[in-house]
Amino acid sequence: MVQPLFPSRRRVLDVESHAASRWVDVVLLCFIAAVGYGVVRAAARWSEPLAPGTTIDLSPSHLPLYAGLSTLRMAIAYLISLAFSLAYARIAVANRNAERVMIPLLDILQSIPILSFMPGVVLGLVALFPGRTLGLELAAILLIFTSQAWNLAFSFHQSLRTIPPELGEAATMSRLSFWRRFTRLELPSGVIALIANSMMSWAGGWFFLMASEQFTIGPKSLRLPGLGSYLATAAEHDDVRAITLGLLTLIAIIVLLDHVLWRPLVAWADRFKLEQSSAADVAHSTFLDFLRASRLVEWTGARFVTPAWHRLDVALARASRPRFATTFDSPARSRAMRLARYAALVVVIMIVLWGAFAATREVAGISARQWGEVGVGAAATFLRTAIALALGAAWTIPLGVAIGTNPRWARRVQPVVQVVASVPATAVFPVLLLALLALPGGLNIAAVALMLLGTQWYVLFNVIAGAMSIPSELKEAAVNYHVTGWRRWRTLILPAIFPYLVTGMLTATGGAWNASIIAEYVSFGGRTVRTVGLGSLIAGAAERGDFPLLLAATLVMAAVVIAVNRLVWRRLYVLAESRYRLQ
Repeated sequence: MVQPLFPSRRRVLDVESHAASRWVDVVLLCFIAAVGYGVVRAAARWSEPLAPGTTIDLSPSHLPLYAGLSTLRMAIAYLISLAFSLAYARIAVANRNAERVMIPLLDILQSIPILSFMPGVVLGLVALFPGRTLGLELAAILLIFTSQAWNLAFSFHQSLRTIPPELGEAATMSRLSFWRRFTRLELPSGVIALIANSMMSWAGGWFFLMASEQFTIGPKSLRLPGLGSYLATAAEHDDVRAITLGLLTLIAIIVLLDHVLWRPLVAWADRFKLEQSSAADVAHSTFLDFLRASRLVEWTGARFVTPAWHRLDVALARASRPRFATTFDSPARSRAMRLARYAALVVVIMIVLWGAFAATREVAGISARQWGEVGVGAAATFLRTAIALALGAAWTIPLGVAIGTNPRWARRVQPVVQVVASVPATAVFPVLLLALLALPGGLNIAAVALMLLGTQWYVLFNVIAGAMSIPSELKEAAVNYHVTGWRRWRTLILPAIFPYLVTGMLTATGGAWNASIIAEYVSFGGRTVRTVGLGSLIAGAAERGDFPLLLAATLVMAAVVIAVNRLVWRRLYVLAESRYRLQ
C-alpha cells in the first residue's frame, strides 16, 4: 500500500486549534501565490528581446527581483541535475560494459571548466533563439547545471554500489519490477547522500553564479539580471555597500531554503537509515511539523497526491515488470538487438574520432613555447590542488563526523556551514586578496585559499552524510563495549564513512581544478592579478578569445584530472565497494 505524503497531523503535532491550522494554511497559500507570481514574471522576461547592454541596477530595491530570478535558475538547474544523476547512475550500475565508459566520461565532464565550453554554449543557444533572452537564460541554467550534476551522479552511483547484497538478493527473489526495485530499494538507499550532496550542489551553484549570469566573449559582454550579476557588478565598481547587501540577500535566501527545504528533507530522510533499532535522538524540523499540521496539505495529499501517486506507481510497476524468456524471443530478435548495439557503438566511435580530429586541427597551431607554458601551468595547479585537498580534509573529516553523529550539532551547525559554503568566494575574494597579496607567497597562497573555499565543502557534506547513515545499533554497540578514542575511529567511523569520503574527495578534485580558473586569474576594480597555472591560462585565453590555447589547456586539465581519478580515487572507490559496505 502506498503511504501518504505526510502522516496524519494528529499523530505528529498536537495542533487541535482550527485557528492555528488556518494560519498555517494561509501562510502556505501566500507562499504558493508568491512563487507562482515569480515564475510568471520570469517567464515573461524570457520572451523579451535580448539586450546586449543590459544594465544591472545596484539600488537595493532591485535585489528581491534579482534574487528571485537567480533562485529560479538554480531550482531549474537542480531539477535537471537530479533527474540526470538518477538516470545516469542507474544506467551505469545496470550494465558493467556501459559503466566502464560512463564513469570515466563523468570524470571528464566534471573536470572540464565552465569557462572552457562557455563560449560555445552561449553562442550556440543565443543563435538557436535569435533576438530572445531565452537562449541566454538556457545557457545560464546549463552552466549552473554543470556545477551541480556531477557530485549528485557520483553520490548516487556510490550508494547503488554499496547496497547490502542481501537486500539486492531479496529484491531479485521477490521479482520486483524495475520501478519497484528503484523506488523501494535503490532510491531509499541513496536518499541521505543525495540530500547532503544536493545541499552541496546548491552551494556549488551559488559559487559559480557570478560566472553563469555574465558572459564575456571577446568584445561582447552579455548579462542577465540576477544576484550573481549584481554581485559581479558591485565588485567591478568596488561598491562595498552593494556587495554587503547582495551577500546579506544571498544569506537570507540560504537560511530560508534551509528552514523550508533542507531541514524538512533531512528529518524526512531519517526513516531511510539502515538500522534495526530506532535512534534516541532523531533529526527534527519545525517546518515539517507545520506541514503535517496543515489541513490544506492533508486534504491535498489525501484527495490528489496519494491517489495519483498510487495509480502512477501501479502503472509503472506493470510497465517495468521483469520480462522472462518466451517463445517470442527468437534468434532474429536477438540478432536485431545486437546489430542495434553495434550500430550505436559505431556512431559513438565516429563522433569521438571526429572530435579528436577537430581538436587536433584546432591545437595544431600552438607553438612549443605555449605548450611549455601549459605543462608548467599544469604542474603548478596540480600542486595547489593537492595542498587545498589536504588542508580541506584535515578539518572537514572531524567536523563532518561530529555533525553527522550528533543531531543536536547538526541542527545548530549544519545551517551555518551551508551558509558559509554557499557564499560565493568570488564576491569576497577581492577584499581578502588585498591582505593575502601582502603575504610572502602572494597570489600563490591566495589561490590555494580560494580553491580551498570552493572544494572543502564537497568533502564536508559527504562526510556528514556518511556519519548520519551509521546505524544506531552499531553506535550503541561501540558504547556498550567501551570502544572509544582512536579505536572507535578505526573500527567504526572511518570504515562507515569511507565510501562517502572517497566520493567527496573525488568530486572535490574536479571542483578544485575548476576553482583554479577564478583563483589564479582575479579581476577587481579594473585591476587583473594572475599567477602561473592552468586556470590562469584558461581564464586569459577565454577573455582574449584565444580558442586554440583554451582548448589545449582544457584538454590537459581533463587529462590530469582523469589520470589522478583513475590512479588514486577509482582504486579507493573499488576498495570502498568491495570491503567497506554494510552487509
